[in-house]
Amino acid sequence: MAEEDTPRRRGRPRTSVSMADVAQRAGVSSQTVSRVSNGYAGVNEETRRQVLDAMRELGYRPNSAARALKRGEFRTIGVITFSLSTTGNVRTLEAIATSAAAEGYAVTLIPVALPTQDEVSGAFSRLEELAVDAVIVIMEVHLLDAATIMLPPHVQVLVVDSDAGDHYTVVDTDQAGGSRTAVEHLLSLGHETVWHLAGPADSFAAQRRADAWRAALTEAGRPTPELIRGDWSAASGYLAGLELAGQPDCTAVFAANDQMALGLLRALHKSGRHVPDDVSVVGFDDLAESASFLPPLTTVHQDFAEVGRLCVQAVLRQMRQGNATHGTTLVPTRLVLRESTAPPPGR
Repeated sequence: MAEEDTPRRRGRPRTSVSMADVAQRAGVSSQTVSRVSNGYAGVNEETRRQVLDAMRELGYRPNSAARALKRGEFRTIGVITFSLSTTGNVRTLEAIATSAAAEGYAVTLIPVALPTQDEVSGAFSRLEELAVDAVIVIMEVHLLDAATIMLPPHVQVLVVDSDAGDHYTVVDTDQAGGSRTAVEHLLSLGHETVWHLAGPADSFAAQRRADAWRAALTEAGRPTPELIRGDWSAASGYLAGLELAGQPDCTAVFAANDQMALGLLRALHKSGRHVPDDVSVVGFDDLAESASFLPPLTTVHQDFAEVGRLCVQAVLRQMRQGNATHGTTLVPTRLVLRESTAPPPGR
């Protein structure tokens, strides 16, 4: 019999490394190794380092699939977003990922190019193949109110930035409250009315901000100027600013986001309209760079970190309870006063 056919050569077992081996090498319990392997908090840094060193030395690789089957969950949250071009969506995604990591969960992102039923269904299918426990949808555009769009009923879903609170759990910034505060601030300075540089017509956030602007002027008995639209970009704000600079009675503008406000400031400066001496400007978002605009921008602060935290907390609660509570949770805003607003000329 040839040597390669001997039972000893054929049946020689391969050595595998167990969690107990790692625990023995690190001088800790198997439970501690499990906590480190699963990314749980509550393990001091020195112990965590000892366990990780032992894993590397022994070549230990945790079996993610086996852990998921044992726990009945994959500790991964899927996120579907329809745009990564806007500051709000990117900041919200960042906050969700940070909050998920703090809870020991990973995030799998599926960008969707077009807001259609086929694209939405395809995104959910891909997430199911990637084994996620729940899905957060960052829904900037009008979609869930369309009869052609449905989200799978068997998946725990939370929606950000939507009017779908009757059908889903929704978390959003208090867009209307922040916009009203911006308008009321400008009126309190003595401006007769406030012009509005709005976001895209298909955006929920833009709609709520424009509706609140219009309502605040109506309740104050002030005239409502014609709304001017941009697309969230500084370039669109610049073009709108050139138009507004040609309106001699325009002394105050509420821009629906800080990026458009940046373009607006440039256009006003180029047109010889000084801010805030001739025109006051308020933005929305409170970007980190807004304090460095010239002049520093008065703006409405959005708490993206709190939005992300509430999204993760709500979707984890849905997973653990097995059902969803429909309705909308609003995160408050606050007005940040800087140097781009003042009383109108002659006051």
